[in-house]
Amino acid sequence: MANEGEKEAAGRAGATLVRDGDVVGLGTGSTAYFAVVALGERVKAGLKIIGIPTSVQTADLARAVGIPLTTLDEHPEIDITIDGADEVDPQLRLIKGGGGALLREKVVASASKKVIVVADSAKIVPVLGKFPLPVEVISFARTVVEKKIVALGALPKLRTKPDGSPYLTDNGNPILDCSFGEIDDPPALALALSNIPGIVEHGLFIGLAKLALIGKESFVEEIRA
Repeated sequence: MANEGEKEAAGRAGATLVRDGDVVGLGTGSTAYFAVVALGERVKAGLKIIGIPTSVQTADLARAVGIPLTTLDEHPEIDITIDGADEVDPQLRLIKGGGGALLREKVVASASKKVIVVADSAKIVPVLGKFPLPVEVISFARTVVEKKIVALGALPKLRTKPDGSPYLTDNGNPILDCSFGEIDDPPALALALSNIPGIVEHGLFIGLAKLALIGKESFVEEIRA
């Protein structure tokens, strides 16, 4: 599959930017997977790093490929984070959270000196919003939050598992996938969502990414903020 090759190319390109001694934020998702695998290969070859995973899934993968792990308590400042995205616009504003790790991903990104996005070419969009925006909420407030999100112009849908039960994040919270259509003003929407009590975090990442590495068939394109 073409986009699998693009994902691997982008993920591996991101891994080359990690330097000896770095504290590395390890993203979650199908493209970040390739970055973690490539970093594991570099560790086996002698690279000295420690990783902070953004999900239980990524932590398991990092251990399997031999990357030593640490925590934000021990290393609250991260040198570089490599993570994927569900959508990337020309200003490097992102929609993230398709993999359910948006809260930990945003915390890690906010603690990072440099955030590198790795993605395949299908993730590049002129305007954010084709991909439903993930919003992590507390169960107690879900119905109230849904009504407020509808008032903002979206159709929220509770994320479920294949058996129909609610999907829960690593933090134990449900996710509402919110279809806004084209998001004309991502910073304004991000602020509006952040001001709703009961929303733990939303998947709009504004002003965090410094560089995107986009797999495009036979090469990797760099897009800078």
